[in-house]
Amino acid sequence: MGTTARRAAVATLVALGVVVAALALWKIKVVIALLFSGFIVAAAMRPGIDWLERRAHIPRAIGLLIHYLVLVGLIALALWLLVPRAIDQVQQATSGNALHQQAVHSSGIKHQILTGVEKRLKRLPSGSNLIHPAVEITKTAFEVLIGIFFVFAVGAYWIFERDGAIALVQSLVPRRHRRVTRDTWILIDQKLGSFVRGELILVVFVAVLLSTGFFLISLPYWLLIGVFAGLVELVPVIGPIAAGALAIGVGLTQSWHMALFAGLIVLAVRQLEDYVVIPKVLGHATGLSPLVVLFSVTGIGILLGGFYVLLAIPIAAVLATLVDVVVRDVDPAEQEVPAVLFAGSKEE
Repeated sequence: MGTTARRAAVATLVALGVVVAALALWKIKVVIALLFSGFIVAAAMRPGIDWLERRAHIPRAIGLLIHYLVLVGLIALALWLLVPRAIDQVQQATSGNALHQQAVHSSGIKHQILTGVEKRLKRLPSGSNLIHPAVEITKTAFEVLIGIFFVFAVGAYWIFERDGAIALVQSLVPRRHRRVTRDTWILIDQKLGSFVRGELILVVFVAVLLSTGFFLISLPYWLLIGVFAGLVELVPVIGPIAAGALAIGVGLTQSWHMALFAGLIVLAVRQLEDYVVIPKVLGHATGLSPLVVLFSVTGIGILLGGFYVLLAIPIAAVLATLVDVVVRDVDPAEQEVPAVLFAGSKEE
């Protein structure tokens, strides 16, 4: 009886410990998501930093600084080129006079679309607020800035700490599994890095091509819609559908011809992306089928919320790699990952 009681007590304590740990992790899921995002940022930069160290003998710390400076410079350049025209289009959108007149004099589905677009555009910040941001920083904006800083700080530290973490994990597993453990970790790192670099290329590709196409057909707010389409490319499945629907909806505010041309442009860019750009740029970086991607995006979106959809494919890629290695007994050292801009090396 004493032995049975002790076993029951130990089992109860273990079960309670698991429940408490799960609840604790759930409470800090935002921190975990930001930490994972930092790992992804480091995975995207690591091949470039290693390339600078091998080819130009630039220390890793300087290489990291170069990557961050290039990123800040590209963002500043994009803002300098895009913000003035975007502000003009936001002012036109928020004034809404022409759009309101079209909504008043229209009927049926066109009236509903115009009214819906007008309501949403009026929620955009006004041009004066964008030009003169001398307003108090809100709590949400401050939290976002802190989150971004945390992600990039984690990315910087992880560039130097990853190998130590791998060595620590290797010391905790049996000797016969240590090589596979290291190779699996590095394979996951390469997959995440290639995916992120490829996604950034796709964002720029989609934004530039769609903005150009919408400009050529004189679609209203062509720059805003094109940039929006590029950014939502980060949201798998849902993003491209939302961008296409927005372009067609805005086109319908002018005429069905404009909506048709906008839809054809979106379709053409999408086909070019799916059959030419993605195979050449991303290949099968994550090794996930479209069905798995759809299930991952939907499941994580429902379970965790919209923000975490951005991490759906990276999370699914990690889980799929672990299943391949642990369940299917795949050798991670034999797996190839497409080199997007830079090729990673397993001999690190």
